[in-house]
Amino acid sequence: MNNDELYIKRCIELAQKALGKTYPNPLVGSVIVHDGKIIGEGYHHKAGENHAEINAINSVEDKSLIPESTIYVSLEPCAHYGKTPPCALKIKELGFKKVVIGAMDSHDKVNGKGKKIIQDAGIEAVSGILEKECIQLNKRFFTYHEKKRPYIILKWAESGDGFLDKDFKPTAISNSLVNQFVHQLRADEHAILVGTQTALNDNPSLTVRNAEGVNPVRILIDFDLKVPEDFKMYNDEAQTLIINSVKEGTENNIKFIKVGKENFLPDLMAALYKEQIQSVIIEGGSYTLLQFINAGLWDEAIVIKNEGLKLENGTQAPKLDLKPHDIKAFRDNTISFYLPII
Repeated sequence: MNNDELYIKRCIELAQKALGKTYPNPLVGSVIVHDGKIIGEGYHHKAGENHAEINAINSVEDKSLIPESTIYVSLEPCAHYGKTPPCALKIKELGFKKVVIGAMDSHDKVNGKGKKIIQDAGIEAVSGILEKECIQLNKRFFTYHEKKRPYIILKWAESGDGFLDKDFKPTAISNSLVNQFVHQLRADEHAILVGTQTALNDNPSLTVRNAEGVNPVRILIDFDLKVPEDFKMYNDEAQTLIINSVKEGTENNIKFIKVGKENFLPDLMAALYKEQIQSVIIEGGSYTLLQFINAGLWDEAIVIKNEGLKLENGTQAPKLDLKPHDIKAFRDNTISFYLPII
């Protein structure tokens, strides 16, 4: 690994500290290097606050070293005025010697403009360093802007003999260690989605309890509004979107969005794009999961299996005819991670 890669790797490490907290902004880390020594570091903490580059610049004690320094950033510096001024202009104004960029920003507001501002100012700019890793870091952001839909993660827990429940009644399948993993996953992702049946059967609250982090946006697909409003889904613990065919409008933290059954998945994706939802965990149940699987509409699947548990009868777990790219053991449970074949 050369020095440029080493410093971009550090940018990625910094950026990851804010996972789940920057929506709708991307995760970005930045490092400032003078004479082979890191003199400043920063990352974007949350939307509306300073971008990574500004935090890195502010952390430099001796600002007179900046014109002799290289600034590393995992994503192309922004070129537009949002809640904060463009970082590319700040880099130009301070006159860095060189700028090293991990991945270019495909987002239409930036896309090459940041790099161009820097180069036009006579500053050397290099991009595409550890590009794959930098794109992976912002897989949600890139999917959202390029595919005009959220990054979709399918998730379910099944028994050793492939059932989601026993005799069609809610059944605890995973162990406490896995539950902690699931709550961390919720904290990391932007939203979490369930269908009517799951909401009625389990009365879930879909919040983060056994991990540090922000509650995801809850999404309930409930065409005929069958889920009673005294269910946990309607409490005030998180922003909630109710996808239905009856009404529209906002009541406190609950937003009703009307979507027809006809062209359901494309219309749902359009509605979530409009709501700026960048990633969503599909937690089921079986009918909802199968809709996404059959449409080939997913980016990642996480399947929890309790090998020792045999339920014999109940709702059958969905099947993915794929080999997992990774399997992790959590005591007597395993979690298999799948990627679709593209």
